Amino acid sequence: MYRRMHIPVAALSVLFAITLPLRADFPKPSPYPVSWELTLDHSLPKRILVQGPGDVNPLAYWYVTYHVANNTDVDKVLFYPSFDMMLEDAEDIRSDMGVSPAVFEAIKKKEHLKYLQSNDTIGGELLQGEDQSKDGVAIWPEPRLRMGTFTIFCAGFWGETALVKVGDKDVTLHKTLQLTYHLDSDENHPGGGDLVQKDEQYIMR
Repeated sequence: MYRRMHIPVAALSVLFAITLPLRADFPKPSPYPVSWELTLDHSLPKRILVQGPGDVNPLAYWYVTYHVANNTDVDKVLFYPSFDMMLEDAEDIRSDMGVSPAVFEAIKKKEHLKYLQSNDTIGGELLQGEDQSKDGVAIWPEPRLRMGTFTIFCAGFWGETALVKVGDKDVTLHKTLQLTYHLDSDENHPGGGDLVQKDEQYIMR
């Protein structure tokens, strides 16, 4: 099941998100659209076990599916989505790194999404209208058995940016969707417990 967000081209920088001081004047996204915004529906994070080629046993993965459409007044928009997962100890993991194509195929079959695209191939021109919309998925190998509290940062669907000074350098921040969840899984019950959404907000990252 998807959740709808109105969202724009962004890339997220883990380094700046962690090291930039949160000053009172730190930029926040505008409450009103100031640039193009795509329409994004996203699922909750889900867990799947997949035994890919060469795997002795099935391995666990987490994924988020999403549906994106260009409902702007622009004929085509260039977008390149990116997804990061941050764990309680601030370890940041970019999606789709070292993930076997077999995992993507297993998710595509499970979700019954005929035209599902991987996060590596979905980017590029997005033409106007729902009939030109796309379905995508971001995938992570399960980082640990006890997930605890974790955050997913979604970028690449917003055009809004902000420029800040870091030392003697100018740094561009991008509007980003921050989704925080908690799961009481552990070594004895990996993937167990109820997934609880704790927070959802837009930030500049």
